[in-house]
Amino acid sequence: MNLCVIIPTYNEAKHISKIIKEILKYNLKVLVIDDGSKDDTYKIASLCGAEVIRKQRNEGKGSCLRIGFDYALKNNFDGVITMDGDGQHLPKEIIKFIQRAEESDNSIFIGNRMFKPLNMPLIRRLTNLVMSSFISFIIKQKIPDTQCGFRLIKRKLLEKIKLSTSHYETDTEIIIIASKMGYKIESIPIESVYSGQKTYINPIIDTLRFVWLILKQYIKNNGL
Repeated sequence: MNLCVIIPTYNEAKHISKIIKEILKYNLKVLVIDDGSKDDTYKIASLCGAEVIRKQRNEGKGSCLRIGFDYALKNNFDGVITMDGDGQHLPKEIIKFIQRAEESDNSIFIGNRMFKPLNMPLIRRLTNLVMSSFISFIIKQKIPDTQCGFRLIKRKLLEKIKLSTSHYETDTEIIIIASKMGYKIESIPIESVYSGQKTYINPIIDTLRFVWLILKQYIKNNGL
């Protein structure tokens, strides 16, 4: 498969070099979306061999994904792999996604860190369990780790997705849209990697965005 690896980043100068170099070993295109970083993320990513789209201001992960998806479609890729830029996703596990995608007729594959969550902080594990159970109930599909941003999405689904969000809730919006269109969502077991990475998730604002997304979907589905 001709895939593009999309990495949304914000102040990830510490980790981005190692991630890009590891991905390039698999002869994959790497596209870094620099979301208005204040550090040297853009410079380092460019020097390491990635193509970089630099945004002048921080607009959110979802905004980066939308740019990346448009890029992949315009450049005729068969699909995309999305990864975080903070080192939580191991490039070596890309092979798992590609192998399964080549074997399966399904179009979206999501990493499952809950398979072995030993290194995941307890609060994140509990939050993820609650969120994943809730989303699974809404879409009537069992997804163990709905919050994982390590994914492979094939072109035929990318062509149909119309996103309305711009921040962390975009990962959830993708799942909901894919499910509503009748796509089965597969989970791929991956390692849980945590080593003190800084999170930019705002527990209040991003939770409200998530709630608003769910509320909009409920209103739309019930014709209110």
